[in-house]
Amino acid sequence: MTRQETSKRRDSIDVWLSAAYDVLTESGVEAVKIMPLANRLRLTRTGFYWYFKNRDALLEAMIQRWEDKNTGNLIAQTKIYAETITEAMLYLFDCWLDKNLFDARLDLTIRNWARNDTALQNRLDRADAERCTAITAMFKKFDYTDAQSRARSMTVIYTQIGYISMQVTENWQQRIARMPDYVEVYTGRFPSLREIERFEARHQENL
Repeated sequence: MTRQETSKRRDSIDVWLSAAYDVLTESGVEAVKIMPLANRLRLTRTGFYWYFKNRDALLEAMIQRWEDKNTGNLIAQTKIYAETITEAMLYLFDCWLDKNLFDARLDLTIRNWARNDTALQNRLDRADAERCTAITAMFKKFDYTDAQSRARSMTVIYTQIGYISMQVTENWQQRIARMPDYVEVYTGRFPSLREIERFEARHQENL
């Protein structure tokens, strides 16, 4: 397969995945069906089977996208080099502000879906454990005790799950302005002015 053919195939798969994402996050997993997706895209049902064996394969691709994006990126953010725990926490907070790093809407959808799907709930539990382990390790790098690191990590995870589940709405300026105080709540330390400025610069387009 040539590079052009590979790219075209990838684009075509993404068309189906994007449509499935929209339906999944708007109406839930039961609404994700092949024929309605084909009609939505004005494509044939047969075209679907070029890329996916069946509906279950499509749903698995959506779950893998969630695992790679949300859990994978969160873990990666905890491993970015930082000189202080407050700087490290601000890198983690990038996930809550950058949709390219973390999709809160999809995270909520997966959690709702998992309530009626034991296998998915197991994967969700594993993902939450992996996130918690990564954040715990981040704290331990800055000499917090094992118990402190674990408790602080759980506080971060549970608070964010609650934030997502409650679908809190606030403007970006308010949210970014509150971040330094959140850092202090989680770490017991307030970030430096330089750290705050760098953090805000990363999200300047939203200010």
